Order: sequence, then C-alpha cells, then structure tokens
Amino acid sequence: MQKPKKVPERMCTACREKKPKGDLLRIVRAEEGALPIVDKTGKKNGRGAYICNNIDCFKKAQKTKALQRALDVTLPLEWYEALEAELFPAK
Repeated sequence: MQKPKKVPERMCTACREKKPKGDLLRIVRAEEGALPIVDKTGKKNGRGAYICNNIDCFKKAQKTKALQRALDVTLPLEWYEALEAELFPAK
C-alpha cells in the first residue's frame, strides 16, 4: 500500500497561515539591489517570500512591510501599486 504524496506547505508572510505551496504567490528577489518579481513557476533562483493570492493579504503585507522584511529589500510604493494592478485588476 502506497503512502499518499505529501503536499508541500508554505507560510504566508502577511497572515502567517500555512497553506499548500500551489495556492500561494511567490515573490522573488533574484539579484541584490533589483526589485522583486512574481515567480509563477515557483522555481526561480533567489530569495523568495509567499503571500496568499488575495487582495487582503497583499494589502496587509504592504502595510506591515512583511514582504520587505522577508525579501530583505526596501520596496517603493510604486512597486506595490504596479504589482497590485497586475495581480488584482479592477473589475
């Protein structure tokens, strides 16, 4: 009898809840001094942080500067605005 395959879990940097890795967005800082990007594959090299795929956690991560601490980088307001427009377009 085979064991069920273990699903990798990661913690959201904003709400601190553990969820399956595939349900979260990975933000990665690939190079020192470069602004982070969204890693849709989850396989890019660099320092990464995970957030839930919803606007509430994104806003909380911005307000508490959780992404900045996790990625060890200072993020300008324009970066947050551009990423929010890309990930959560207005309906």
